Amino acid sequence: MTNSVNTRELVLDLLLEINVNGAFSHISVGNMLKKHQYLEKTERSFITRVTEGTMENLILIDYIINQYSTVKVNKMKPVIRNILRMTVYQFLYMDSVPNAAAVNEAVKLSVKRGFGQLKGFVNGVLRNIARNLDKIKYPNASEDLVTYLSIMYSTPKWIVEQWIYQYGTEEASKMIKSTLDDKKKGIITVRTNTLKATEEEVILMLKKEGVTVEKTPYDTGLYISDFDYITRLETFQGGYISVQDISSMMAARVAAPKKGDYCIDICAAPGGKSLHMCELMKDTGFVEARDLTERKIELIEENIERHGAKNITAIVADALEFDSSSVEKADIVMADLPCSGLGVIGKKSDIKYNMTAEKQDTLVKIQRDILKNALKYVKKGGYIVFSTCTTNKSENIDNFNWIIDNFDYEPVDIEIMLPERLRKDTAKNGYIQMLPGIDGTDGFFISKLRRKI
Repeated sequence: MTNSVNTRELVLDLLLEINVNGAFSHISVGNMLKKHQYLEKTERSFITRVTEGTMENLILIDYIINQYSTVKVNKMKPVIRNILRMTVYQFLYMDSVPNAAAVNEAVKLSVKRGFGQLKGFVNGVLRNIARNLDKIKYPNASEDLVTYLSIMYSTPKWIVEQWIYQYGTEEASKMIKSTLDDKKKGIITVRTNTLKATEEEVILMLKKEGVTVEKTPYDTGLYISDFDYITRLETFQGGYISVQDISSMMAARVAAPKKGDYCIDICAAPGGKSLHMCELMKDTGFVEARDLTERKIELIEENIERHGAKNITAIVADALEFDSSSVEKADIVMADLPCSGLGVIGKKSDIKYNMTAEKQDTLVKIQRDILKNALKYVKKGGYIVFSTCTTNKSENIDNFNWIIDNFDYEPVDIEIMLPERLRKDTAKNGYIQMLPGIDGTDGFFISKLRRKI
């Protein structure tokens, strides 16, 4: 690897931006790679792997450092703390990097960042850990399962406890372990834009570009890998594919808009579900894609332009603000609400460190305030599709039941709208909860209700 110190310095910058400044990891990494496109692919891969890997395994890494450092992690200078973290990650998961070399680079980086007085400390802690990797004492699952799962899979205890309480020990264990599953690293799920091409045509286009393509087992979507930047693929640039997880694709399928329907997507950015509904209506009807800020609307508009859809517009609108002009206007309202995001922590690891049970409670109130507005926009006989990318029942099934108990809505059987693999018993009752590690998708809740006539 060329210029390895500089590459590690970029990793340190990313970890500081995420852990100190509270930036979103996937956005920070993406921006850094875009800024440094001149780097070799191996170097960009190193930056991505060490940054994301350190974040994914943060609790375990801190647990190990605390065993071999007299100064505990939370008492360290942020620069030193994150240099130690990224180096221990390399010890644990990157055999291609010799431990001695990783230590030397960490010491150099400490000096370069103005902490020369601590180079002895950094050197001593890291060499001590490197010498004792096979002697680290880990929690015992049979003695304390919650602590074991929390540390070994770097999941905060409150999430472990919530998942065990809500889903039972067996399912919760699978869910937690799946958040660190490396099998799909480098694999992206995309949806074919059926307004422009068939799935088979898109597969041929991608293969011509040297991309490895595999159909998903869900009657829709493709897994793609072995490419550099997706934005450089002609298939992507031409709007033939959109990046979207299978679970998210199911929302528009459940909505099942008919030709000519008027649809409002109240929390639409970056526009995947809105554009999917356009496709399903064969470029008829109309989709009004709304979101909170100009920047989010710009993202939607960029995707609309690339996609080539004509039956859609994007507007700035706060879902918490009631829009009297939209009352009983929509055949379908798509309400993919802001949530705790626990269903996607396998892809966005910073979520699990920033979310709390208290924040979840606040989100439930926000969700219900948004739903109070959204439910009024649906015509009598029309539908609302309410979804989240979380596993928390208070944000999902509890809100679903709250709608039924307090508004003139009834659940819709959605079983036939789903691929066979995702047809759960609850689908007949109007909703499904997809779980990571169980369904092969992100954790995602989707429900459909009809406004009574």
